[in-house]
Amino acid sequence: MSEDKIIYFDNGDTTRIDDSVLEYMLDFYKKSYGNPISLHSLGMEADEAVNEAREGIASYINSNKNELVFTSGATESNNLAITGVAKFYGDKGKHIIISATEHSSVREVAKRLEKNGYEVTEISVDREGFLDLEELKRSIRKDTILVSVIYANYEIGTIQDISAIGKICRDNGIIFHSDAAQAFGKLKIDVVKENIDLLTFNAHKMHGPKGVGALYVRKGINLTKMFDGGAHEMGIRPGTENVPAIMGFYKASEIAYANLEEDTKKIVKLRDLLAEKLLDIDHVFYNGPKGKNLSRRLSNNVDFTFQYIEGEAILMHLTLRGICVSSGSACSSKTLEPSHILTSIGLKHEQAHGSIRFTISKYTTEEEVLKVAESMKEIVDILRSMSSFKPEEHSELVNENAKTFYKKR
Repeated sequence: MSEDKIIYFDNGDTTRIDDSVLEYMLDFYKKSYGNPISLHSLGMEADEAVNEAREGIASYINSNKNELVFTSGATESNNLAITGVAKFYGDKGKHIIISATEHSSVREVAKRLEKNGYEVTEISVDREGFLDLEELKRSIRKDTILVSVIYANYEIGTIQDISAIGKICRDNGIIFHSDAAQAFGKLKIDVVKENIDLLTFNAHKMHGPKGVGALYVRKGINLTKMFDGGAHEMGIRPGTENVPAIMGFYKASEIAYANLEEDTKKIVKLRDLLAEKLLDIDHVFYNGPKGKNLSRRLSNNVDFTFQYIEGEAILMHLTLRGICVSSGSACSSKTLEPSHILTSIGLKHEQAHGSIRFTISKYTTEEEVLKVAESMKEIVDILRSMSSFKPEEHSELVNENAKTFYKKR
């Protein structure tokens, strides 16, 4: 399939790199290719570039450059944050709190820690994915050492009240970590005002390179490093820095925040157009924030459940038409289990298996949105005509308020 026929609506998974970011990176592959820790001219040149990038990226979250550690991406940052806190502060307590809608790189670390004597409390969310703040307050104990809550959800787009969560943690003397992989470059983040102690973010969700991310570590917070081997990254994360990727991260951040207002306005308009067109399909509902809470949804995120059919089947039909999306079940997770995000907001397994996530970008056009919406209508008709499932026999799965949820905003 030729590239010009592809419609890419899976930007929540990864994004096309910006042309100017790629061009900027090439110089650091060809010319400024020294190891930043080396004392010769190329090494010092690379070190100067990395320091410039560190300072620039730090400014977008209102942190000091000395509080930023470069990593290979958000998964490593999450592992370093949670494991690092657990090991360093384990003598103070072994209780950790996470939300029910965390990324697997948080959930799986928490499960591993449970096997090593830690206790993990999972805080529930409502139908739109918002954390229950009162439950969080009730769950805090004397031995609680860490709270980790995702900043903006990768599947249903929910933007949490991070400031409120941060204040609860700060008032109780508990370290607060947030995974902002989906938020950085799309939202204004202020780690000081929001009382964030540890922040995970990366480049490839905002048209930067893959394989590079960062962990903000507030001054005074200590982490046990995950491995040994050098003095790079303040000794927290040994290993030669990936200078071209770091510089691409910096350039992508610069572009994203310079154009944030303009890009967001355009993307929101297209997101809402797509949602309105999909709501014309019978027996569908919009997962995540909607109505009065639509402003607390990621600007590029649309997630729908198409009842009585499998999301994998929809995905395959879309793929044959050159349209890239992701599903809430097997095809995206490579397991037969439905997405834990969707079940955590109350969807039945049948509903979660019929869910599709569409995530657009600054490169998305109105023509593409209309084509995807029309394709979805055709595909849903085809699949439902083949299905033996009878809606009238399963009325408990029908959400009659699907359309009004969105249109009352």
